[in-house]
Amino acid sequence: MRQFQFRVGPENFALILVSLIPDMHGEQKTKPTQATVRDLRGLGLLPDIIACRLVSPQAVQPETKRKISMFCHVSQDQVIGIHDMKSVYHVPLLMESQGIVGVLQKKLNLFDLKIPPQMVEKGADLRRRWQQITTGHERLFDTVHIVLVGKYTALKDSYMSVTKSLEHSAVRCGRKLLLDWVESSDLEPEMQTQDPRKYHDAHRLLVSANGILVPGGFGIRGTEGMMIAIKWAREQKIPFLGICLGFQLAVIEWARNVLDIKDATSTEFNPETPSPVIIYMPEISKTHLGGTMRLGLRPTIFEEDSASWSKVRKVYGGNEVIWERHRHRYEVGPPYVDRLVKSGLNFIGKDEKGERMQVLELKDHPFFVGLQAHPEFCTRPINPSPPFLGFVAAASGAAVLEEQLESQLKTFVPPHPKAAMTMPLPMANGIILEGASTHE
Repeated sequence: MRQFQFRVGPENFALILVSLIPDMHGEQKTKPTQATVRDLRGLGLLPDIIACRLVSPQAVQPETKRKISMFCHVSQDQVIGIHDMKSVYHVPLLMESQGIVGVLQKKLNLFDLKIPPQMVEKGADLRRRWQQITTGHERLFDTVHIVLVGKYTALKDSYMSVTKSLEHSAVRCGRKLLLDWVESSDLEPEMQTQDPRKYHDAHRLLVSANGILVPGGFGIRGTEGMMIAIKWAREQKIPFLGICLGFQLAVIEWARNVLDIKDATSTEFNPETPSPVIIYMPEISKTHLGGTMRLGLRPTIFEEDSASWSKVRKVYGGNEVIWERHRHRYEVGPPYVDRLVKSGLNFIGKDEKGERMQVLELKDHPFFVGLQAHPEFCTRPINPSPPFLGFVAAASGAAVLEEQLESQLKTFVPPHPKAAMTMPLPMANGIILEGASTHE
């Protein structure tokens, strides 16, 4: 970094130091910050802004700023206090209120930039919308109860993108998110004898949910419990969203309980199964696992007749083609697709060749959707992931879902750069995505 600042020039480089300010019985200590700045200066770096992190609701005291300014060779305007807030979404506004924008404008010489009026208006609109999120987040009284049935609930950071997608969607729907975690193996019959308390607690949470979410994962552990949750959501008309593994398990659950293929499973769980409803993709290496997944932003093309009834298509603005990031090695077995579709399991979204099943949805259900992709990766606070938005809206009630569907049809904008949404030619059904490019 010391060399980089000279390579790009001082007007293109700003260093922000985030330093903990310990609070000892009401006295804010600056010695750790002073020591850190001294070490940085020894490395040839001098912070342009010092962000003082306090693990308490108390703001940085003026005397603390004065001491840091005096001993760390920065002006008081360059010392920004960041204390605990009710929501992380308040932090940008907190920093703005302390003048961080002006400091960066001066340091990076941004005053000389000629910004088009439409970009200025876009920035002002973004700020207004962000402020609406933060103020509205404090005044939410209605709740929505979501149960996440997963394999890695002991480490909740495993599902960080999923929980953020739910959070963003709940704010958009005007609901306070109540998220309960259910370890999928606790739902399985064996747990009733091994640990009855865990078994009954898991089922109690499941049956009380407004919506049930089954996220991604690997391996056979806990998958039977996930399918118990999926079956409950399908039969009891509880809004359901399945992501990646959740999508695949929804297919297996349907094959077992609707098509009566009792031994239906995935080759991931049983390579020798006689009923491989989910199979290993033929182009993926079985010996080299590193970097061999089907990865990255890929298109999904909706079936033509889905426009009149599909809720998940409407939350994507009614577009014929959508783009989401993928990360998987398994897919729905082609020999079973016709039987599944004829029995009522609608694969309304496929890849650009029309060969790979990527989105499923049930018609006669408030919201039963599965995606092979990971839409949670591209959620934004002011532009929630569409499937999660539809799911949370459905869990909040039919009226809320209808309101969000109407809004998405008018306002949805994909979060991906247009240059990234490139469609190979020729496409499966000849559609060209408006605003995206194509290549041979």
